[in-house]
Amino acid sequence: MSSKENAAITQLLALLEARYALRVLWALRDGHPQTFRLLQDSVGGITPNTLNTRIKELREAGLLAHEGEGYHLTATGTDLVRRLAELQGFATRWSPAKARKKQAPAP
Repeated sequence: MSSKENAAITQLLALLEARYALRVLWALRDGHPQTFRLLQDSVGGITPNTLNTRIKELREAGLLAHEGEGYHLTATGTDLVRRLAELQGFATRWSPAKARKKQAPAP
């Protein structure tokens, strides 16, 4: 992996590691715009200040936009969420219980 590619993935992961960033993106995955209040309810447990910060960061990153009806994913954001959706199948096959079972020593 080139240093340019490494920098890009490092920047993306830093953005997504921010508290609630993934949950904001995931809440908008169905393509329906959401108002600030609805998005706050969809994410659950996020304070208005934190949501404002995440929205700002995601908009600056080109993943989120706001138009008349509310916040929605951009084409780039939709592409990212589509790729992240592949994790659903992995998560279904893997679970903490299954992972612990495989790590447990045989009797």
